[in-house]
Formats: sequence, C-alpha cells, structure tokens
Amino acid sequence: METTTILLKKSTKKKIEELKLNPRESMDSVIERLADMAIDNEPLSKEEIRGIRQSLKDIEAGRIYKMKEVAKEMGLK
Repeated sequence: METTTILLKKSTKKKIEELKLNPRESMDSVIERLADMAIDNEPLSKEEIRGIRQSLKDIEAGRIYKMKEVAKEMGLK
C-alpha cells in the first residue's frame, strides 16, 4: 500500500476522528467512506429531473396536499 501525508487543521482531524465507526477504525477508512458517500454512482435521469422540476412548479403554484388529506383519501385515517 502506498502512503502519503496530508496536512489537516486540528479541528478537521477532530471531526474525522468523531466520524469513526469504532475507535480502532483508521483515518484512511473514514476518509474513504466519506469520499464514497460524496460520489453519486447513480445520477438522476432526464425523466427524474423533469419530474422534480414539475413538482417544484406544483409546489410554487400551491398544488399540494397535506399528509392528513392524503391519508384520509387513501383510507388510512
């Protein structure tokens, strides 16, 4: 395994330490986990983006339902 040195502020190192899943987890493991979380391997499709845009337009136009209304319509309450 190749190693490298990086400079971190003490506050950054402390934050990374606090993200350990267990006290023995390595800094490399924590950083790798965070990097994996930041990478989206399944980007939104054009159809999904269109749906989100339409939903935002509906919200702006006031075409929304309260959870109570939806639950009642579905017979949940």
